[in-house]
Amino acid sequence: MGSGFPIAGAALLVFLAGAAPGFASCAGVAPDQRQQNSFPQDIGRTLDRITDEGWIEIAVYEDFPPWSYLANGQPAGIDVDLARLIGGDLGVETRIRMVQAGETLDQDLLNYVYKGAAVGGHVSNLFLHAPYDVDYACRFDQVVFTGIYAEEHLAIAYARAEYPEKPPVPAFFRYDTVGVENDSISDFFLTGLVGAAGDKVHRYPNVAQAMAALVAGDVMAVMGPRAQLEAGATDAIGIHEPPFLGLERSKWTLGLALSTQHRPLGYAVDDIIGAAIADGRMERIFADHGVTYLPAVR
Repeated sequence: MGSGFPIAGAALLVFLAGAAPGFASCAGVAPDQRQQNSFPQDIGRTLDRITDEGWIEIAVYEDFPPWSYLANGQPAGIDVDLARLIGGDLGVETRIRMVQAGETLDQDLLNYVYKGAAVGGHVSNLFLHAPYDVDYACRFDQVVFTGIYAEEHLAIAYARAEYPEKPPVPAFFRYDTVGVENDSISDFFLTGLVGAAGDKVHRYPNVAQAMAALVAGDVMAVMGPRAQLEAGATDAIGIHEPPFLGLERSKWTLGLALSTQHRPLGYAVDDIIGAAIADGRMERIFADHGVTYLPAVR
């Protein structure tokens, strides 16, 4: 699992460091560098078919609170609520598909957006929590990235009692204990760029468990995506965003992905998301989960 969306930390580090800010064109991407796939048949379902049949399937990551997870056996989370908003505004039933994260985002897009897994796989109509980056998108002929709905930022959660005067910055963790998700960008950043001591970095299977350790007093701080930190915080925990020197990018934009064959669906959903941002429904979804809404430039 990686920070921000569930892909491997090394892959996310490459994505964040290698993607240049701004909206570059695809002029520098040779066709043989792109992920190619010829379509033997139609992939997915058209907007007209979705409307006629009365349902849409939207893929979200499993076990990824506060974004998407099971609560009492039912899908819950920010992305799940957004998926239901999309279905509701389209006037159709929303069918939530909880999917497992692959080793890379490329693999997730192949499995859930434009081809389907080799054994028993199928594509979903929409895939939420896709990072929106023009340079990355240039590698794909088969995927449309649209529906920008939020930003995610790296941050540090800390015990206020341990840092009564000022919040910790990454250099503190050469001496102070810090929790991270194993093999995440936070793990790589602290051990590789900051030089945090091996016995000071405590690794956990996910951010939720790292935050539980912080609340229990097992570590002094946790580094990870802000939304996940906020979801596990108490009044005794502070959260801030210090400079992450040496890291090319500490924030990224979230949107959705769908097959390039179904651009009309993408246009319709992008309009729905824009309306939900404008009328405050998007911010209310985040607030319902105890998370600060960080709007992105659309």
